[in-house]
Amino acid sequence: MTGRPRAVLGRIIDDLGSTLFAVAAGTPDPDREITGVLIHDPHDEPSHPPGAVILGVAVYGSAAIATLVHRAAGLGAPAIVVRGPIVVDAEVEAAVASTGVVILSLTPGASWSQVTTLLRALLAVDEVGTAQSGETLDGAPAGDLFALVNAIAALLDGPVTVEDRSGRVLAFSSRQDEADEPRIATILDRQVPAEMLRVLEERGAFHALYRSEGPLYLVGVSDLPRVAIAVRAGDEILGSIWVVVREPLSEELARSLTEAAKVVALHLLRRRAGADVERRLRTDLLATVLEGGPAAVDAAGRLGLAHQPACVLALAVVGDSAPAERSAEEHRIVDALALHLAAVHPRTATARLGGFTYAILPTESDARAVRLAEEFLARIGGRIDAVVGIGRVAAREVDLPSSRADADRALRVLRAGRSSLRVARLCDVYVSSLLVDVADRVAATDDAPAGPVTRLRAYDAEHDTHLTETLAAWLDTFGDVTAAAAAVHVHPNTFRYRLRRLSEVGAIDLADGDARFDAMFQLRLHGVHPNGAHPRSNAAAGRLAAPTALRGPGV
Repeated sequence: MTGRPRAVLGRIIDDLGSTLFAVAAGTPDPDREITGVLIHDPHDEPSHPPGAVILGVAVYGSAAIATLVHRAAGLGAPAIVVRGPIVVDAEVEAAVASTGVVILSLTPGASWSQVTTLLRALLAVDEVGTAQSGETLDGAPAGDLFALVNAIAALLDGPVTVEDRSGRVLAFSSRQDEADEPRIATILDRQVPAEMLRVLEERGAFHALYRSEGPLYLVGVSDLPRVAIAVRAGDEILGSIWVVVREPLSEELARSLTEAAKVVALHLLRRRAGADVERRLRTDLLATVLEGGPAAVDAAGRLGLAHQPACVLALAVVGDSAPAERSAEEHRIVDALALHLAAVHPRTATARLGGFTYAILPTESDARAVRLAEEFLARIGGRIDAVVGIGRVAAREVDLPSSRADADRALRVLRAGRSSLRVARLCDVYVSSLLVDVADRVAATDDAPAGPVTRLRAYDAEHDTHLTETLAAWLDTFGDVTAAAAAVHVHPNTFRYRLRRLSEVGAIDLADGDARFDAMFQLRLHGVHPNGAHPRSNAAAGRLAAPTALRGPGV
């Protein structure tokens, strides 16, 4: 679309020609700009700027058509549309020759409401990237796409959805109540149900859909049949159109759907281009705000975040997925989090920076931010393993860098597996954050602490014993031998033997409070847990085993 005029007659004929109309008379100027759509009324003098396409509703016969051609020329219209079939006689040819107005013949069976909606939707494509208001979807204006989908539904007489390749609903038509339960669930969740996607995959529907140039009729995948067609831009699959039907489409309607898919492709391309531009702009502004400095206040104002309290959320994807798969997960989660938070506060700013997802949420309560983050992670379920750090509430935009620092510190604890939480404020994991800082210092200076725990770990490594684990379990249960033995799955007498043995090997006096504290600190520093792993998950390969929370010593 680069370099093409905003809206021209050539594009309308190319994109809608075989669907709605054909050139009946005249030679179209493909570069002639189109400014709108005007419905002809012989008893009304329209006040429309030159360049509109005139719809000749109820205009029949050569004389009436010739009269409309002359009237269109007076209004500066490049073309008229009249119901076909049209007999182009000498009178009509003379009118076209003298005015240069093109006559387009409307396809039999197409309604004027469909023509109006499709034309206006197509003309609106170039406004999508610059529109500043109106209905939006994921931050990009989408009202025109919904109007187009409604027009397709009217043309095919069935409820329609436009979906991306992951099954997320981008737009849907009215009359969805006429569909079946899976379609209604799809509309409510704005996502095709996982079970439905699985069935379609198993039956090879997507493989066939993306290989086919035309509509695909599908039965047995739901209560009602579906007709689907891929939406393409060259060799790229942008998504698909799905229509709930009762029977296969006629050849004529199948052609109409094929042509409609081209128009949808234009909308999706423009929508994606506009979304990319907006995303880059918001990312730059968000980075400026979080980094602080003289430009931060102005950037916050442009994001609509000035003069209100807010806090920073930092999200990271964890787990064992391959790098390519994790990258895709990380990019999907940015949009998902943006939608989730925007439903609560429209001024929320979300972007991906430095490998993590950051969001600035206008709020007076960090507890509310925690609740929203927990709801988001519950919503995505087990599809993506993620953790979220929450920063302090910043009263002013200049304080947001401090909120980000808090969120980053909390996130480091969660990513290191040193907490059972999936969402945490810095105050929730403060001690663990200090341990992470100390561990980093130890690693950077190669200054590993010496002492009883170090001796026990070395002994365990050499003799394949479990003395370090025994000490951790004993401290974690306040010296309750029975509970500690159960935690490491040994008999209490065996545990008592190990306890005496570790006192000898580690040279540690378990009756000394300072010695117990020193041992607990080093165990937490090394990430030793009595069960050998953190209760939340073993999400990250190579992650330190997580400790339990620090507790008072037992005797």
